[in-house]
Amino acid sequence: MKRSTDRFLTTHTGSLPRPDDLVRMMYAKEEGVPVDREALAARVRAAVEEVVRKQAAAGVDVVNDGEMSKPSYATYVKDRLNGFGGTGNTFVYQDLAEFPNLAKRVFGDPGRSRRKTPGCNAPISVRDPQGPREDVENLKAATARVSAQETFLSAASPGVIGLFFRNEHYPSQEKYLFAIADAMRHEYETVAKAGVVLQIDCPDLAMGRHIQYANLSLEEFRKKARLHIEALNHATANIAPDRMRLHLCWGNYEGPHHCDVPLADIIDVVLSARPAGISFEAANPRHAHEWKVFESVKLPEGKVLIPGVLESKTNFIEHPELVAQRIGRYAKLAGRENVIAGSDCGYGTWVGQAAVDPDVVWAKMAAMAEGARIATKEFWGR
Repeated sequence: MKRSTDRFLTTHTGSLPRPDDLVRMMYAKEEGVPVDREALAARVRAAVEEVVRKQAAAGVDVVNDGEMSKPSYATYVKDRLNGFGGTGNTFVYQDLAEFPNLAKRVFGDPGRSRRKTPGCNAPISVRDPQGPREDVENLKAATARVSAQETFLSAASPGVIGLFFRNEHYPSQEKYLFAIADAMRHEYETVAKAGVVLQIDCPDLAMGRHIQYANLSLEEFRKKARLHIEALNHATANIAPDRMRLHLCWGNYEGPHHCDVPLADIIDVVLSARPAGISFEAANPRHAHEWKVFESVKLPEGKVLIPGVLESKTNFIEHPELVAQRIGRYAKLAGRENVIAGSDCGYGTWVGQAAVDPDVVWAKMAAMAEGARIATKEFWGR
């Protein structure tokens, strides 16, 4: 991973708005409607080129493919791994249980309502080894035409796969997690060996507290989170930490989030993961205050913070001065070279998700780039 050596770099979490026609094609694919494979692949390639160009134009330094090839950041694995043919999963969001009308609106999202989460009912193995290779090829082809400091690709963590896809086959959750880890190793290493930074999406380490493990005590949840990180570290054992970043998330949905586990209660567990970069929500009203955690938590040597300085569920465009202030808080505590500006979460977590207008997304990214320039003047004097 590149560091902010002479200025504050900018990036984002992963998913970005998809073109309308690609959304329709992905909807059809998810619903079992026959879709021309070559036509879909060609449209994905073109969409990656478009989204990379837009990132560069907005001033984003560390760019990705916008997750154009995936129906969502987690459920795509059902198409890349064998073993998922069981019954679909259902979820109870602890914070939304108190607000049933809001829950209907959240779960009625066109993209979220179409997601497919078949349970694991057979041994897990790699089904589509070419999938991550195509992602790498598409990203490299697109970035060859623009100026970018670095590239990254996101992949689901063993823990978040275990959250979304119920275990109907393995004798224990631990064996299930490590079976997932062994199968996902191929994707992780394919990305890293290609010279692309690997981002591992880990909502299970935060969102899992009020969904999958809502009935557990905090210490019981921390024990589960440690197991999830053991599986993650096992799967990435052959990848250098500075070639990886981890995304921590409490759930990219517009809900109360009053049941979110505090960052202070899990940060030590999160920092035990091998990835050097830690991307996390730091702009939304439930977590914007948690920069203070780093007044008492010392960042381990080699780690880099990627705090969200843009909120991912509102059409407000953050003022560049506010962005600069957010960057500055972390820089003063962790060191300017250990901070990269990012977004709270993605802007297209599910195909068809449109909480933020696509044109506003790019305006927000441009505001982040301007805020980074303002903060750079303060911390580097230029």
